Amino acid sequence: MILFVALLPVLIKNINQNYTDSRLRKQKDKVLKTVKELGIKYYIQNGESYAAYTPIKDVYVSLEEDTLNENLDNIKNEVRKVEADTIEYRILSHNFHIEKRNYLLEIGISQDSVNERTGPLQSIAFVILVSMVILTIIADQVYSDYILRPLSLIIKTKLIGNKFPNFGSYKEVKTSTYDFHHLDISIHQMIQTIESTFQKEREFISNASHELMTPISILQSKIENMFEEEDVADELKVRLLEMQKILNRLKSITKTLLLISQIENEQFLKEDKISVSALLQQVYDEISIRLQDKNINYQVNINNDWNLVNVNKFLLFNLFFNLVNNAIKYNKEGGDIKVEALKEGNAYVVKIIDTGLGISAADLPFIFNRFKKLRQSLQQESFGLGLPIVKSIADFHHIKIEVASEKDKGSTFKLIFSPELIGS
Repeated sequence: MILFVALLPVLIKNINQNYTDSRLRKQKDKVLKTVKELGIKYYIQNGESYAAYTPIKDVYVSLEEDTLNENLDNIKNEVRKVEADTIEYRILSHNFHIEKRNYLLEIGISQDSVNERTGPLQSIAFVILVSMVILTIIADQVYSDYILRPLSLIIKTKLIGNKFPNFGSYKEVKTSTYDFHHLDISIHQMIQTIESTFQKEREFISNASHELMTPISILQSKIENMFEEEDVADELKVRLLEMQKILNRLKSITKTLLLISQIENEQFLKEDKISVSALLQQVYDEISIRLQDKNINYQVNINNDWNLVNVNKFLLFNLFFNLVNNAIKYNKEGGDIKVEALKEGNAYVVKIIDTGLGISAADLPFIFNRFKKLRQSLQQESFGLGLPIVKSIADFHHIKIEVASEKDKGSTFKLIFSPELIGS
């Protein structure tokens, strides 16, 4: 394209010159036809040469006897003196024989006249070229969109338009292209495999959690019964207490996994209605003793109270409890926790802000991953399942979570509630 644009002036110049040469030949044919029909005396009388030119001297015609008896029939650029002016012409020279004499015909068009047409032709050609380029781009875009429309539909309906990992039933994307049809089927088969794997994982977690609860409860009962026996030595009681502590931890983990499984399998109803202030007050009543233990300053600012509708109150309590509990657990002695409920534009938002340990930039992308335990959790002897529960509950209620954190300065968890959760 660049080469064509660079060569455009030369091409236009050659086209214009060819056009000029064609005009000259037509004029020659016209003169020879007149000579043939009317005779040479129409132009030459009494042996005098014939010469004629336009008032501005841009075109001239001359006819005279050729004493050199040349055999000419060419077109070239030459200079001619017309009256007092010296002008460069594009001249056609042609010899012909009539009435036993040789004659030389010259027809010229001035180079200035030729060049005057070159500029406008170049402008027109450039406009046409640009228009063709634009039309080509538009046509290519339209054609590409048409050709790739099945691929776009496959991406939107099979990948983007579904909630992972629940993909729903298969809907064939109509296409006459075999490759796209094969791609559609392949993606669906891959999605079915992923969905089946996730479903098996959920079923396993749910079944394993249920099955583990029974032996844990039996062991706890047996340990409690052993405490009631009088002949149990103190050393054995210490070991039994350690065993009971381990069982309590195992029971807590099992309950947490069972809760996550139930949430992801949507086994909870969303029929409750509660105000944000009432929900936060319940969380405070439950956790206030822990705030006092670490001498943490706890502040709640509710600029705009609102009701949450079509929610599960038990799950939302767990969501806020886990976030505030984490803010206490990873906070420093005498630190601060601030809970803000406000309206930002058209969105209803709750922020939990703490002055705790913070989360490193490397760990931040994995805080909701139930299979990855972060360094803070290891230091606090935590199970690392609090935030995965929060994420599961938030997804179940279509609540968006944004996290901002800085190491050793604290974290901010921002909950953005969808409009369908807001009631009057």
